[in-house]
Amino acid sequence: MTKYLIVGLMAAAVSGCSPTNKEEAKPVQKEAATVKILTLDPAHFHASLVQKLMYPQVSPVVRVYSPGGDDLQGHLARIESFNTRAENPTKWDEKVYTGADFLEKMCAERAGNVVVISGNNAKKAKYVLDSVVAGFNVLADKPMAVVPADFATLQQAFKIAAEKKTLLYDIMTERSEITTVLQKELSRLPAVFGELEKGSVEEPAITKESIHHYFKEVAGKPLKRPAWFFDVAQQGEAIVDVTTHLVDLVQWECFPEQVIDWQKDISVLKARRWTTKITPAEFKRATALDSYPDYLKKDVGADGNLAPCCNGEFTYALKGVHAKVSVMWNFQAPEGAKDTHYSMMRGTKANLVIRQGKEQNYKATLYVENKTGADAAAFEQALKAGVAQVAATYPGIEAQKAAVGTGWQIGIPEKYNVGHEAHFAQVTERYLKYLAAGQLPAWEVPNMLAKYYTTLEAYKLSR
Repeated sequence: MTKYLIVGLMAAAVSGCSPTNKEEAKPVQKEAATVKILTLDPAHFHASLVQKLMYPQVSPVVRVYSPGGDDLQGHLARIESFNTRAENPTKWDEKVYTGADFLEKMCAERAGNVVVISGNNAKKAKYVLDSVVAGFNVLADKPMAVVPADFATLQQAFKIAAEKKTLLYDIMTERSEITTVLQKELSRLPAVFGELEKGSVEEPAITKESIHHYFKEVAGKPLKRPAWFFDVAQQGEAIVDVTTHLVDLVQWECFPEQVIDWQKDISVLKARRWTTKITPAEFKRATALDSYPDYLKKDVGADGNLAPCCNGEFTYALKGVHAKVSVMWNFQAPEGAKDTHYSMMRGTKANLVIRQGKEQNYKATLYVENKTGADAAAFEQALKAGVAQVAATYPGIEAQKAAVGTGWQIGIPEKYNVGHEAHFAQVTERYLKYLAAGQLPAWEVPNMLAKYYTTLEAYKLSR
């Protein structure tokens, strides 16, 4: 179904999608059972992952609007690989327009009703705003904001989307990862978890850490990164990029389905940022380029290595609960490893911990650590009863003695470990349900604003 649609976004006042006759653009009319995707300037591989599967309510014809170039060709090649794979091939029909006026062309043709946005993050907030001004629904990859000025743009975009009754939504894939889902479910069980602690700056109640890599494989092939991906001015620093996922999970797990007020509920307390060194040989391996573009030379040291400021972490209080999120970028993962995630939720009776290191064979594993001391037998009974309750929704999960340490771990059937790429389809399916209903859950929009307020306040404090 959905392909990442990058709607050209210039400032609303001069936007290619803005009406030229001073009349407000009319919202795209919904069709009974058909969603038509527009993909504009797809410049990140996430744009293709939305289309890794087909969806019955989505037209197979996808309109792509782009200035052209390597980013577009890479996107189309990935879609073609989905169409020609041996198992469960897709049937996407990509109709491509290239030209300097790609944004104006998309708005003039109005050949679809959902714009999917995934690409150069420096353009994204304006792309989002232009899309909703034109009356399109928007499904946007994270982050939708990378510098403080983007927050006002997002506020305006959500206001206009509400007025036009269109849906603006960002792609939070990590809500579909099974160990995170179960961590949330177990934290809802007072007999097992107790209550979420408030924590402190030194010992936060919830900690999330993510390690990513510039060189990786996607859909079984080495990923070619665009050079701009290494420029934090275009991709966004880690503190506003991948942390979007982590802040979203903190909100989603600690205060599920509760509205968070960005003006009252959030206080960013500490923040810092640092660099990763990348050699010229590594840069060439990831991009296939022999030299650094001019816009990267500001980050090249005397040793010739590129050192983007791509790592970041911050500690903040959310409704009185202390949380810490950290994101690090290395060049390549260790043998057998991929991007990894660590998470701890501290309860009064137990800690819920996700580890994905060498001891876990780099597979995310959820542990339950008993904090009740001598009440081991009672805790075991409560844990098994609680897991059985959750298993009514996720059949097959069970409490097991931990293979590492003395605590417990949650046994999870392999069918739930679908992998990161499959999560894009799961997010898309949720979005399609919201489109059919004509609305998002009441807490989603205020919590998206809260999330981006948090990351952008951390961005400012890190300086």
